[in-house]
Amino acid sequence: MSDKITAENLLHNLVDTLSDRPKKVSFFEEDKSKSVSSEINRLFGREKPVHHLLGGGKSADVMLWRNKKISASFLTAATIVWVLFEWLNYNFISLVCFALVLGMLAQFLWSNASGLFNSTPSKVPRVVVPEELFVNIATVIGNEVNRGLRFLQDISCEGNLKLFLIAVASLWAGSVIGSWCNFLTVIYIGIIAAHTLPVLYEKYEDEVDDFVYKVIGQMQHNYRKLDAGVLKGKLKGKKHD
Repeated sequence: MSDKITAENLLHNLVDTLSDRPKKVSFFEEDKSKSVSSEINRLFGREKPVHHLLGGGKSADVMLWRNKKISASFLTAATIVWVLFEWLNYNFISLVCFALVLGMLAQFLWSNASGLFNSTPSKVPRVVVPEELFVNIATVIGNEVNRGLRFLQDISCEGNLKLFLIAVASLWAGSVIGSWCNFLTVIYIGIIAAHTLPVLYEKYEDEVDDFVYKVIGQMQHNYRKLDAGVLKGKLKGKKHD
């Protein structure tokens, strides 16, 4: 029957939308297509720039590549660390000990060689890590953890079921991804995503919002057709009874 709803029809409709074929879709009416541009910026409740949503500070500048040298350096350092520990199978303690040995060897050669060539040996440079660095790192990590906890607790207490289900689904997806790879790889994937997805979205936000709007609309339309088909089947069953 032509009005019969099947999973194959729903899949074909969704594929047509994703491929962006130039065809008329039933859920898009002419007057609605004119108002899409006015609703794009309100998708997901976003009314502020991406930079503001990411905190508007130095971390947002790094993720959005406001300073390309700092962003590239951070991404390169993360890639080097991941390659060392994942591809080359370095152990963290072994790597630290190896770096300390190289540092001690350099200082030893400096202190002894300078006495041979100079009457007065030159002062060997000392490496001192400032205490404020550890305090700042701990403060930043603590603030980010507390902000994440506040965000999750706000979602739990506000009573927004849709947002609550999205958060639960995201955490479940994170747990599934975490079971596929180790903690370091998950952190590296998160760093790559944080340095690529926001800047790509900021550059192509109109196209992305328009695409998401179409997909959500098509899914809602398919759900209404499926729901109507189920109700129609129930009514026919009751008539036969």
